[in-house]
Amino acid sequence: MIIDVHTHLNNYHEDKVTSITESLDLLSNTMKDNHVDYALILSSYKVNEHRPSTKQVVEAVKGYKNLGVVAGISYLHYNYKDIIEISQYLKEGHIKALKFYPGYEPFYPNDIRFKLVYEMAIEYDVPVMFHSGDTYAPNGKVKYSHPLHIDDLAVDYPDLKIVICHVGNPWIKDCMEVVYKNKNVYADISGLVLGDFSYKFERYMKKEIEEMIIYAGNPKYLLYGTDWPISNMKSYLQFMKQLDLPDDKKELILWQNAAELFKIDLNNLK
Repeated sequence: MIIDVHTHLNNYHEDKVTSITESLDLLSNTMKDNHVDYALILSSYKVNEHRPSTKQVVEAVKGYKNLGVVAGISYLHYNYKDIIEISQYLKEGHIKALKFYPGYEPFYPNDIRFKLVYEMAIEYDVPVMFHSGDTYAPNGKVKYSHPLHIDDLAVDYPDLKIVICHVGNPWIKDCMEVVYKNKNVYADISGLVLGDFSYKFERYMKKEIEEMIIYAGNPKYLLYGTDWPISNMKSYLQFMKQLDLPDDKKELILWQNAAELFKIDLNNLK
């Protein structure tokens, strides 16, 4: 089984407007071509004609048993109406997690402004996901997206389940330490490349991920994700095959950890 915890319906090229239905069809077909059983779709910190809102994504995926939604939350623009909407979606089970974008927006994860949102995540027992590491946009400020800042949050909220996206790349060793130290912190391997892995970069990342597992131990904390459509699903699965890990450890990463963390009903996928 394969669960991809990090996909989007965003149109990153922005040369023409693509409907959410077209993006959803492309995602579904790409999943089918690569034998991906389930995917989480993350909405963005901003909403425009190229980036659908959480509400649009929730409505679009109704009826899809193999898709879940992660609500993107903006630091700069969210208000009480967003809190009410997110609370209702959590209560009704329409979203599996919350996503925050430090680096793209100027805030540190332990900012007091998000205290209520984190408490909601604890109450409904859903993870919070954080962009970490390099930013796709050159105007991002990476001082905010360093994975070490997650440690403050993990210590202050020990009952909060936290996912460091992109293993904090290029600060993977710092991500290792935060994951190793804090039992409530996980990491996904999404968005390590634009498009396909090159041979040299695949070798480099293989070594980095294997070292992370040696340092942080049994990979109960590591999640498979691609960041599709930024990264290619086929290339990512090929990368997973290259990891020097026993099959049972790969199964943890490919689906078992995600199924447990995001409470995915596997019976719906049969």
